[in-house]
Amino acid sequence: MLDKIRPYIDLVSNNQNYRRLWLSQVVSNFGDWFGILAVYALITKYSDSEFLLGLIIVVKMMSLASFSPFAGYITDRFNRRRLMMLCDLVRGAIVLGLLLVVSYETLWLAYVLTALQMMFSAIFEPAKTSSIPNVTTEKELVDANVLSAASWSIIFTIGMGVGGLATAWLGTDLVFIINTFSYVLSAWFIYRAEIPQKKMGEAERKRTRNPLTGIKEGFRYLFDNHQVLRPTLAKGCFTMLLGGLTYMLILVSEDVLLMGSIGLGLLYSARGVGTGIGPVIGRRIFNHERDWVRAMGYCMMFAGAMYAVVGMTTSLAVMLIFVFIAHAASGANWVMSTVLLQRRTPDTYRGRIFSTEWLLFTLTQSASVMTASWVLENDWLTIQQTMIVYALLLSVAGIIWHWTISMQEEEYQNYKINASDTSAVSPSAKELQ
Repeated sequence: MLDKIRPYIDLVSNNQNYRRLWLSQVVSNFGDWFGILAVYALITKYSDSEFLLGLIIVVKMMSLASFSPFAGYITDRFNRRRLMMLCDLVRGAIVLGLLLVVSYETLWLAYVLTALQMMFSAIFEPAKTSSIPNVTTEKELVDANVLSAASWSIIFTIGMGVGGLATAWLGTDLVFIINTFSYVLSAWFIYRAEIPQKKMGEAERKRTRNPLTGIKEGFRYLFDNHQVLRPTLAKGCFTMLLGGLTYMLILVSEDVLLMGSIGLGLLYSARGVGTGIGPVIGRRIFNHERDWVRAMGYCMMFAGAMYAVVGMTTSLAVMLIFVFIAHAASGANWVMSTVLLQRRTPDTYRGRIFSTEWLLFTLTQSASVMTASWVLENDWLTIQQTMIVYALLLSVAGIIWHWTISMQEEEYQNYKINASDTSAVSPSAKELQ
């Protein structure tokens, strides 16, 4: 067992710049999950509207999505280390502003402040992900992303649980203060890290001084380089249906298991643990990076099959097992696509590419949840029937991925091998990207 985790221990022990960036992620993610339940509690305290509670989720998603293109431009043009520190400190101040929400009349502040918080998160996340290759070696890069994914899942599981208890015992005000402190601590870790970054050349900086030009060039680079476009699509294609499935776990706990928040906590814990373990398992099964794009399609098919079982059963134990397995496949997909993007994208474009990926992920997740809720609201299908339909469609998406995206990737890999053997560049390289 120790041999299996030794690479991650060595990475954190020996690479102090990655360690500080990783610790920043750990404390800021904990603060995020720790504080989100306090925001929900604040809304339910001053309003009994289910619409207003759902609206805060929409505000979070749409704020991230709408600001992502501009955020990517910023993270490529300016110093990412300074940007991350600034984002942490500003988010800490924003969260502290939630203390001003003291009545129904001031509830609007929660939505405005949450939108602002997510806008700065839209800058922080691509800056952080783009920085990982700059503080790790080629050999360390996969371990670094696996550790980041595992940390996210552990923090998700613990943070939600501890956050709920803290909100009930300490009150929302103290939770917001603790959340603010987590952002300050995150900024301190980043301040102590050295994060190299390749700067844009003078000609490129001058050419892209207009943000719209810089954003447009990012999109053009993505669509001109299909070897980058393929892994960029992976998370969006997955969450196009997985987003609705994870949303339906809330309703399954309420209406099928009749366990309310207890059942939801268990199901989401299985989700979190699966997301963390999945990349480790996936790396062992698919140990060659040339197979990773094909593996993403298999992960979609597999996760869909697992969720179909969840939709067919009424047993909590069976649900926990298959939710765990489904999200293990999701976690593997997440890390494989992230690593490929980090390797294949030049540093000066990396922020824009990751922000575009985040944009696709957020939009497809929102559409998935809204469609599922609309189907259920109109009683077109039961919860379990809707879950089965979504699960089967996810498997179909994986099959389509296999016969399209995977085939294009195989042509690209074969071209790379042939080019390496002949030391010549084929004129048709662009078509095979």
